[in-house]
Amino acid sequence: MFLKIKNQVDRELFRYLGSINQLYCLNRLSPLLFNNIREFIGREGKRIRPILFCIGYLGFSRRKKAPPGLYRSALALELLHDFMLVHDDIIDKSDTRRGKPAMHALFGQSLAKNKKIKFDGEDLAIVAGDVIYAMALDAFLAVREDLNRKEQTLRKLFLAALYTGSGEFIELLLGAKPIEKVLQTDVYKIYDYKTANYTFASPLTMGATLAGANQQQISKLHAYGMLLGRAFQIKDDIIGTFGEFQETGKSNLTDIQEAKRTLLVWFAFKRAGAQERRLIKMIMANKTTRRADFEKMRSIIISTGALTYAKDQITQLSAQAQNLMQGLKLDQKYKRALNDFAQQTLKT
Repeated sequence: MFLKIKNQVDRELFRYLGSINQLYCLNRLSPLLFNNIREFIGREGKRIRPILFCIGYLGFSRRKKAPPGLYRSALALELLHDFMLVHDDIIDKSDTRRGKPAMHALFGQSLAKNKKIKFDGEDLAIVAGDVIYAMALDAFLAVREDLNRKEQTLRKLFLAALYTGSGEFIELLLGAKPIEKVLQTDVYKIYDYKTANYTFASPLTMGATLAGANQQQISKLHAYGMLLGRAFQIKDDIIGTFGEFQETGKSNLTDIQEAKRTLLVWFAFKRAGAQERRLIKMIMANKTTRRADFEKMRSIIISTGALTYAKDQITQLSAQAQNLMQGLKLDQKYKRALNDFAQQTLKT
């Protein structure tokens, strides 16, 4: 069922890509803007957010089939994600995304021959990201559903963008805080705002709200999504540190180079000896990360038990989410789809 919904989302994205020029006249406004946006949002992806939105809706809806425009509305969450990625890559100074040039790198290539201009690819990418955000809001309006529920759901979309942006903001500030003063609650606060709410809780509860689920079920679904999201981010941190480019689509040096206070780094520093602590602080203070230093960091993460601790956290959070799943009154086939997705996603 999960794969079936993904195929529907991908088909709708393909149709959308073919219609954006007609909808917005982007090619007439700027062929460069049009071509780069179309290429960027059309890349292969997991489509987690639109899929969960559809599961939340179809699992609680009394309709026998999806209403017109449901999958186009689901694309709003994918487009919101693309908007966030464009800005994230600029902040993280990452030139690749999904194995291809990041948006600012695409624009940078186009500007390379013009040495006299006073702006660069990052400037253009920020604006392109804003355009994608506007496209996301417009796409959401496509679904034909009860107008009151549609308004409530749209508000949740706004809040998802607001809290995700806030999570990015506090993550940047936390990077300036001495690592010895960072608490686990600080790390989880970022995980909750930047990932759990935006990737899991919001899509699921948006779909359920649009379908007319009661508040008790929406609250349980939100709590479920937050637990799943925390676990997902921890796994993502593990992949980001121990995975390779083929798996992540970007350099595994990024998190260390940006001095991100991940659960792995927090726990490793907490358990490390004095010499290892000095090494961690030195590596994370450097503007660039050498491969040799990165390997030392990975070794410390393993030797301090941080990797084992992170995996244990995933197991605990997954079990808590599974317990909440029992109280959800989703249609059984969509509950199974959600459960299968959770198990597959969190497999370590």
